[in-house]
Amino acid sequence: MPLKDTRRTLLLVDDEPSNLHVLRHILQDDYRLLFARDGERALELAGTERPDLILLDVMMPGMTGHQVCARLKANPLTDPIPVIFVTALSNVEDEIRGFELGAVDYISKPVSSPIVRARVRTHLSLVRADVLRETRLNIVQCLGMAAEYKDNETGLHVIRMSHFSRIIALAAGYSEEDADELLHAAPMHDVGKIGIPDAVLQKPGKLDAEEWQIMRQHPEIGAQIIGEHDASMLQMARRIALSHHEKWDGSGYPKGLAGEDIPIEGRIVAIADVFDALTSQRPYKQAWPVEDAVALIRSERGKHFDPQLVDCFLASLESIVEIKERWAE
Repeated sequence: MPLKDTRRTLLLVDDEPSNLHVLRHILQDDYRLLFARDGERALELAGTERPDLILLDVMMPGMTGHQVCARLKANPLTDPIPVIFVTALSNVEDEIRGFELGAVDYISKPVSSPIVRARVRTHLSLVRADVLRETRLNIVQCLGMAAEYKDNETGLHVIRMSHFSRIIALAAGYSEEDADELLHAAPMHDVGKIGIPDAVLQKPGKLDAEEWQIMRQHPEIGAQIIGEHDASMLQMARRIALSHHEKWDGSGYPKGLAGEDIPIEGRIVAIADVFDALTSQRPYKQAWPVEDAVALIRSERGKHFDPQLVDCFLASLESIVEIKERWAE
């Protein structure tokens, strides 16, 4: 019985058999190939086979390549598949039209074997990078939720406080890209609670001095769990885990940092985390009204919390309450 073909799959679309033959000769040794000679067949194969990349002729009878690309991008199942146009059209307007429709590249006919191989390899590498990035984010979110469940909280806390953090960051001047990175790093803030004994973490009453010392270890445990990485998002997650219980006046833990010595991500998450904790019901307490939680955060301006970030929080309160209502328990 033959082994499963694990090569990446390409869909080649062209109404001319000779053009398909050329592409087949160039690519057959390295990839699993599918062939279509018209737009309808291309859409059918794209939907059922989910190829990793599509090489698409533009000038075809019936449905043009541009129309096929538009249909592919309108379907959530096929939208992620990168499309490279292979065409004899060479004017700038045609290229602009293709990129507007969602294509990632153009290859001119007659095709060059080295160029075809290089462009295919490049765009498949980009797809792989996107998949790895998404997988990493999923793992980060799952670990964050695991810590919350161990603490008798729900995964919705992680979602809410991460979005609160993003909103505060944008108000503080973060770019969309940097705010999104904070959104993805914030779920790891309490991952160190995985290392805290249940007898301490889930104690219904007040912790004694010895238990409190154990609880205060969770930021450093979290940093150890996350580890040290080259990826900027994981570096940020580690900083957040370590610093989100520090306080502006230096009375926090684990290091007693004060003011701007506390990483800004930790200062942002501190506000988001406290606001959600106060306004959420837990086995040991009722949810506070939003007004009461806001009043506490305002009263801790310059003590627990960065005063400028409190102002950003207050200025963004409408958006924050919308997130709270959207992800209610």
